[in-house]
Amino acid sequence: MAEANSPIDDRIVQINQRLKAARMGFQIERRGEKLNLRGTLPPRPGSLRLKPYQQRLSLGLPATPGGLKQAEQEVKIIAAQLIQKNFDWRNYRYGAGWGRLDQMALSQQIQAFEVHFMMAPERISNPASAKTTWECAYVPYLRKLTAIAETNPSLSLPEAIYATVRSTESNSRSRQVCCTALSALVEFLNLEMPIDLKTFWGNYGSSFVQSRELPSDELIVASWEKIPNPAWRFVYGIMATYGLRNHEVFFCDYSALGRGDREATIRVLPTTKTGEHTVWPFFPEWVEQFNLPEINLPLVERDLAKTTLQRIGQRVTSQFRRYNLPFSPYDLRHAWAVRTIHFGLADTVAARMMGHSVAVHTRTYHQWISHRDQQQAVEAALSRSQLKAPEVPGRE
Repeated sequence: MAEANSPIDDRIVQINQRLKAARMGFQIERRGEKLNLRGTLPPRPGSLRLKPYQQRLSLGLPATPGGLKQAEQEVKIIAAQLIQKNFDWRNYRYGAGWGRLDQMALSQQIQAFEVHFMMAPERISNPASAKTTWECAYVPYLRKLTAIAETNPSLSLPEAIYATVRSTESNSRSRQVCCTALSALVEFLNLEMPIDLKTFWGNYGSSFVQSRELPSDELIVASWEKIPNPAWRFVYGIMATYGLRNHEVFFCDYSALGRGDREATIRVLPTTKTGEHTVWPFFPEWVEQFNLPEINLPLVERDLAKTTLQRIGQRVTSQFRRYNLPFSPYDLRHAWAVRTIHFGLADTVAARMMGHSVAVHTRTYHQWISHRDQQQAVEAALSRSQLKAPEVPGRE
């Protein structure tokens, strides 16, 4: 029998803490050299009980790192099965019989994948953002995959995945999001794909922002003046000055701004898509020009039990259209990013303020970053150089 304080027990404690944080309703137990699950399950066949209650389920898995990994996967599968209300004790008469993902129907695999997705540590701490990401970036393509698989039953799952990717427009954002979502599913199912989905990614990205015509600072100011509603004028001014995403405007700590602090920073709250971060104004003068110290948010449903970050963002977009603004809300964000480049702000700092990685920042704004870096290099070289241009004869 393994010792009570063995390393495997420490691993079990760590996994159980993760399961508890995700509210999975199950804990892994070691009984001798075997692993069990304990949680609320339907009554066993022949039981006199009528409602689910706390029970143990023998997995028949060894108390080893490999067995623990499989046990954690079993939790996700059982949780998905309970959600679908098709848990069957007969599948566990001989241990972990239902737990092979490759033996499950596609709908069950996707349900288990959703549980797995929501259990990631970074999503457990921000369930509202995780729900929005799942519904916007995963569900549409998983539904498309399901429809293609059902319409073409002769296709293998990898073939159906390839067909789903090819059904999106080449070199588009939808193609990239589709590849990202289905790549995560492939990894979860441990599928062997003859062709890596990254091959289908395309070249959408930096060219999209570089090719669009961003509004000038003068146009941004002129457009602000045309918004009749003070609350939506505040939303516009905040987005222009701080480069926020649509929904982030409604999930910020504006206390420093309201106090009139010199730095006029705002703190984006952890509720948002990319978590907590602090942002400085560019231009600082716009704080006063747009009257931002007077916090005036429009009445928008912000209870994420009743709405999503996506729907909140859509409200902002619809208001821009209502006021016939000549650009989209995200153009304000891109213009802010380019403005920080012209100011010479370090890419790492700007990326942090925007709530994304330096890699994404560099890729998205490559054109302007490259020009800035070249300009700075030229100016530095000229300032260091001792070379003097020869004078033109005959000129004083």
